[in-house]
Amino acid sequence: MPSVPRRSVLATLPIRPAIVPTANLAHTVRHPFRISSTHHFMSTPVFPLPPTATQSDGTKIAITSHNQYHSHGLERSDLKDNPIAQFQDWFNHALAHGVQEPEALALSTCPAFPGPPSTRIVLLKSVSPQGFTFYTNHLSRKGRELAQNPFASMAFYWREVHRQVRVVGRVEHVPREETAEYFRTRGVGSRIGAWASKQSEILYSREQLEERVKEAEARFGIAGDGAKDEDLDIPMPDFWGGYVLIPDEVEFWMGRPSRLHDRFVYRRRTDGDRWTVERLSP
Repeated sequence: MPSVPRRSVLATLPIRPAIVPTANLAHTVRHPFRISSTHHFMSTPVFPLPPTATQSDGTKIAITSHNQYHSHGLERSDLKDNPIAQFQDWFNHALAHGVQEPEALALSTCPAFPGPPSTRIVLLKSVSPQGFTFYTNHLSRKGRELAQNPFASMAFYWREVHRQVRVVGRVEHVPREETAEYFRTRGVGSRIGAWASKQSEILYSREQLEERVKEAEARFGIAGDGAKDEDLDIPMPDFWGGYVLIPDEVEFWMGRPSRLHDRFVYRRRTDGDRWTVERLSP
């Protein structure tokens, strides 16, 4: 059964100049693209997997067997010289083959040493020659940790096609004018939510959050008229914005039988504009 097109997700977006010289990427990296929607439709996975087998005695859950991966394998000759171009190819492959919400990623941050790391799922919003962009509240836990320690890792897991991508690097703020341009494209509910939610702070009830939403709606003149409300000029909060993870290491993983997976890692060379590519043991 062929895949069903789910949405138009690629659109050009002005991105600040890349730290990696774009002249050297002209033949390997496509134009920056942005994830323009999060709506999905069902499609048939390439490699459907059975449910995970478990046993439970009421005090623990034991995983009694794991699924085997049956991909086509990965060779160095399959890979491009630049990891951003390679990621774009894999992302588009995931979209075309039924991966649900491929822009979802696990983002790990860590406060200043020796604090423990923390991980959460966020949504990728764009990819450019410079790196991987996402948006959040600067006062959230991840925002506070990035202020202390501007390094992070990302992991994408595309179960339906038996692929993973891991990204490690330093994180910088997206310029405010670029962030404001994106903020204006968000729905009115999301713009109000950015003002209403004191992200990562303790809430004593759901009603407390809903009351903050009502206060923000009153502040910005939300009248409940969807079309008119969408046109309201709701400013971007000072405590909200974008981050771009500038990769120094990117790994591409493809599942194979018996856990003998194919893994290749790109590492940025010291001159900054080229990469080494090496195979890793599974």
